[in-house]
Amino acid sequence: MHHPVIRRRTLVAALAGGAVPAALFAQAGYPNRAIELIVPAGAGGGTDVLARAFAEAAKKHLPQPVTVVNRPGASGMIGHGELINAKPDGYKLAIVFAEIVIVPHLGLSKLSYEDFTPIARLNADPAAITVRADAPWNTIEEFLAASRARPGEIKMGNSGPGSIWHLAHAALEDKVGVKYNPIPFSGAAPAVLALMGGHVDAVAVSPGEVATHVAGGKLKTLAVMADQRLKGFDRVPTLKERGIDLAIGTWRGLAAPKGTPPEVIAVLVEATRKSADEAVLKEALDRLSMGQSYAEAETFRAGMKRDNEVFKQLVTKLGIKG
Repeated sequence: MHHPVIRRRTLVAALAGGAVPAALFAQAGYPNRAIELIVPAGAGGGTDVLARAFAEAAKKHLPQPVTVVNRPGASGMIGHGELINAKPDGYKLAIVFAEIVIVPHLGLSKLSYEDFTPIARLNADPAAITVRADAPWNTIEEFLAASRARPGEIKMGNSGPGSIWHLAHAALEDKVGVKYNPIPFSGAAPAVLALMGGHVDAVAVSPGEVATHVAGGKLKTLAVMADQRLKGFDRVPTLKERGIDLAIGTWRGLAAPKGTPPEVIAVLVEATRKSADEAVLKEALDRLSMGQSYAEAETFRAGMKRDNEVFKQLVTKLGIKG
């Protein structure tokens, strides 16, 4: 049996070497079979695209494949819950996202971001107000004027009660004094399809969720809820440019169950860092106008802690119920 101190030193030395050395895999004895990657969202949305691109990128940096499994529902809590309850052996991971620091404050779930081990953040995206291309509003000002004139009438699709995109339009309501009719869906992708089909009037999902339809001339984005304009959406103003001080959005990253052995986490951290730099992952994010935002585990954890407080206050202030 290896002495734990010697083993840890070996791991540190191996990690310092840069590449994922065979010694590191041998040391951890991991992975020796396929790794399951849970996506707590449906196929076709940004989270799914990220997961599949990551699995492709990881082929170069892990000796076993990463297989993607979709577990949509309950604003992501079904998939997050499966991760939290999984055996902590590194063979079941998940893409985790912002709902994990929102939904628990609605009283719908006892899950917490503290229940898993973060590996790295891979992406961050703001919310954006998007409508159909043939909608009567061509600017965010026109849309908000209509919202004021018809309180509670404009149907705003979101990705589920208490989801980040629900909070985004609720935060806008709070900031500018308007009222929407919230229409929940099981994810951003079905909400966008409903928008295209005329079942809702607008969505406040990320630019990445609507980019292909905007490019195809079916939808138009009126504003992004970010600190600065986005690559690929250069003509779309931020709310801040229009005098509305509001920036809100999601993030996505890789996590393992709490209690996963440090030597397994070390393999995953190293492989994820290298995979995040692969062209296949960067190009997939660029193609959907998704923000590349890699961060190591501690930075990721600190961001989750901060957002947990922000969303807790917002949910309380707005009286949002699940």
